[in-house]
Formats: sequence, C-alpha cells, structure tokens
Amino acid sequence: MATKMEEVYMENSIAVEKQMWKKGRRRQKVKHLLTVASPVCLLILWEVLSRTHIIDARFFPPPTEIIGTFFKMAASGDLFDNLGISLYRIIGGFLLGVIPAILLGLLMGMYRPFRYFFQPLVMALMPIPTLALMPIILIIFGISDFSKMITIAGSVFFPVVINTAAGVANIDQIYLDVAKNYGAKSKDFFFKIALPGALPVMLEGIQMGQAIALLTIVAAEMMGAHSGIGYLIWTSYKAFLLQQMYVGLILISFFGYFFSLLLRMLQKVLIPWKK
Repeated sequence: MATKMEEVYMENSIAVEKQMWKKGRRRQKVKHLLTVASPVCLLILWEVLSRTHIIDARFFPPPTEIIGTFFKMAASGDLFDNLGISLYRIIGGFLLGVIPAILLGLLMGMYRPFRYFFQPLVMALMPIPTLALMPIILIIFGISDFSKMITIAGSVFFPVVINTAAGVANIDQIYLDVAKNYGAKSKDFFFKIALPGALPVMLEGIQMGQAIALLTIVAAEMMGAHSGIGYLIWTSYKAFLLQQMYVGLILISFFGYFFSLLLRMLQKVLIPWKK
C-alpha cells in the first residue's frame, strides 16, 4: 500500500515539475518576443509615418533608406574605419578609468584613512562634467586618441569608484568578524572578502560606466577629432546627410545594448548567486 502511494506521489511530482518547466519555457518565449517586438514596432511605425509624410522624411528618413545607406557606407569601408577607431578609444578609455577606480574604491571601502583622504576629492570633482575639461585635455594631450581615452576615463571613473566603495561598505559585518577571528591576511581579505562582496554593486557601477563611455566618445569626437563615429555624426549633420547621421546614431545605440548584454553575462558568471 505504501509503495503504491509512493508511486502515485512520484508521478504527481514529475507531472508538477513538467508543468512548471513548460510554464517557465512559455515565460521565456514571451520575454524574448516582447524584447524583439518593441524595436521592430518602433521601426515599422517610423517607416509608415515617414512614407505617408506624416513626419518630414527630410529629417526622419525611412529606416529602409537608412539600412541602404548603412550597406553603402560598409561597402566603401569608411564606416568600419570610423567604427574601429571609436571602439579602440572606448575600450582603452573604459579600462583606463575602470581599473584605477576599482582599486581606489576597494581601498576606500576597506581602510578608513584612504576613505577620509580621497572621499572629499571624489565628491568635489565628480560634479564637474568631463566634457567641460575637454579644452584643458586637448591643450595637454592634443587632438590624439589618448586625449579621447582620458576624457572617457574621467567620465567612467567616478560612478565605478563610488559604487565599489559602497559595495565594500555594505558587506555584512559577520564576514569581517570571521576574517579577523581567523587572522586573515590583508591579501586574503582583499581578494576573498572585499572584492567578491563588492562585486554586485561594483558591476552596477561598471554598467553605468559603459553607458557614460558611449555618451562621452560621441561628444568628444564631435568637439576635437578627425575620425570616429561622433565625427561621422557631426560631419553628416553639417552636410545635411541625415541618413549617414542616423547610421552613426543607430550604431552607438546597438553597441550600448551589446556591451550591456556582455556585462550582464559577466555578472551571471562572477556572481551566480545574485538573481
């Protein structure tokens, strides 16, 4: 009798698990469908409004024309030359800002003397837009790739250092007490407690930093550059080649989304316990 009941219980459990798995799959399909549907609906609406002249096609050319312009620019090689230069500047400036920001943020979170010394400087300098310092950066470093990297690094640095320090400060006190009781060395405390504990908040700061890096590179290349996506957008606007301008804008939007997905994937790998 007990065996019969156990069999029925197992069958019911398996049926419930299958039902839950199917519901999970349906939710995932709906999620992916909605994710794709929003930009597609926007593009279709844009195309219809432009073709019917409800909006001025001179200023808002149909997406199909923009796609055609993209392939023409890609075939000429000019688009990928500018894109490669911009990506080089973005990645270089991003790393130049993120690496020292993580180190300083960890030190500020771990050691009070570092916090007391650097916090006033960070709080005082953070409100100053990096682009406002662009003339000084150009005077010091000239119109070079490194000057664009410095501009991006300055924009990325502050959100990352603040989030990293906050992440360390929010580590549960019990972990700190256990480390002290077991005589953890500074190196072990740094790599096994401070860094993993700060990762969730730190990665949010890095996520914010990558978005700021894309905003900064466009503005920096408009102001003082002879190449790059920002330069392409600005020169296309001045020449009233709006299809080319929109190609540059859409590329920046695409890479913003792409980098965001990469960081989310990295977040799942580094902190799998955080949903």
